[in-house]
Amino acid sequence: MKLEVITVGTELLLGHTVDTNAAELGRALAAAGVEVVLRSTVPDRPAAVQEAVRDALARTGAVLMTGGLGPTRDDLTKKAVADLFERPLRLDETVLRSLEHRFRRLGRPMPAVNRTQAEVPEGATVLPNPRGTAPGLWIEDEQHRFVILLPGVPSEMRGLLIDEVLPRLVRLQAGAGEGAPPVVLSRTLRTTGVPESAVAERVEPLEEGLRPLTLAYLPSIAGVDLRLTAWGMPRERADALLMEGAGRLRAELGERCYGEEDEDLAGVVLAQLRERRATLAVAESCTGGLVGGRITAVPGSSDVFLGGIIAYSNAVKTEQLGVPGDTLAAHGAVSEETVRAMAEGVQRRFDATATVAVTGIAGPDGGTPDKPVGTVWLAARWRAAVRTVRRVFPGDREEIRGRSAQAVLDLLRLLVRES
Repeated sequence: MKLEVITVGTELLLGHTVDTNAAELGRALAAAGVEVVLRSTVPDRPAAVQEAVRDALARTGAVLMTGGLGPTRDDLTKKAVADLFERPLRLDETVLRSLEHRFRRLGRPMPAVNRTQAEVPEGATVLPNPRGTAPGLWIEDEQHRFVILLPGVPSEMRGLLIDEVLPRLVRLQAGAGEGAPPVVLSRTLRTTGVPESAVAERVEPLEEGLRPLTLAYLPSIAGVDLRLTAWGMPRERADALLMEGAGRLRAELGERCYGEEDEDLAGVVLAQLRERRATLAVAESCTGGLVGGRITAVPGSSDVFLGGIIAYSNAVKTEQLGVPGDTLAAHGAVSEETVRAMAEGVQRRFDATATVAVTGIAGPDGGTPDKPVGTVWLAARWRAAVRTVRRVFPGDREEIRGRSAQAVLDLLRLLVRES
């Protein structure tokens, strides 16, 4: 099945909002055997919406849209598509009761403006949305061409896609005599601490043997993700090839591969420490709480993470972490000696099994010939063992801070792994 995706929203075109829905739709539809042949974004204008839908229906006869289903004046998608199909909007009492019940559960009356969300194009199928107020809609014409309307809120879009849309599309393909549809599946390995060129140098000799899978390199400040993709084949074969290919890549990458898919390095470190019944504390200077934020973003981190100290000034480094004044005077705040003392001091302060410490120059000012902007010292302690490393990171202030947080977590991961 071929299908086009249209995302609606002037804020998407202006760059005020990143269109994460389109990327997620592409992945999910491909996994269901649906080929997305074109993706477009249009502003919140009825004429633009209608033109995009009309052209897409002429090309493929199947359209999935997100956005513009809310209760405000700029939410025009439903009305524009209904007019295109020449379907009047009718109040759906079932949808209205569901909306009223939702607001009662929230303990407040339903605003009158939300009543418009219970208006449904005549003949359309309502896709219930328990996560929000805007239901999804499936509108089909006499030629069996259809448009699927989903809300733009990512969590609502995702829920409707999984619960309502994908099962219908799979059944539609099977009912058309296509049998079990071929799939497009991917598997992602996550690496850190090695630049893209170095990862490619290690992996490229394997690429020929990975066929018919394709391999993509996806660098970011966190590291380089390697995405293997199986295209248009039965699910069982795709799963088998991806498992085998991922195993070969893992064997080659060794310790540099820390996880798969959306696995976060902070979660990996917490799992390591939890397995050893260990605790963790952090001391941060230039990252200003970013490392602690990464850790506490992981559900269940409280059984491992004790806390941290943001020691931005030298006075706090001395008073809260016990960094000797002589050390700061002789070597400066951005030095191996200071970061060692920070890691030791926070371990002593929290009585933690493991600690990490970061100090550096994130810029844009403050660099010197000996310590340019991007210079960062990192330390990890695991019981009495300590490891330090100096890095000079590229990028702007936020990139340097982000790279520093990732690198110090990886430093601890490797130290604990070797214990």
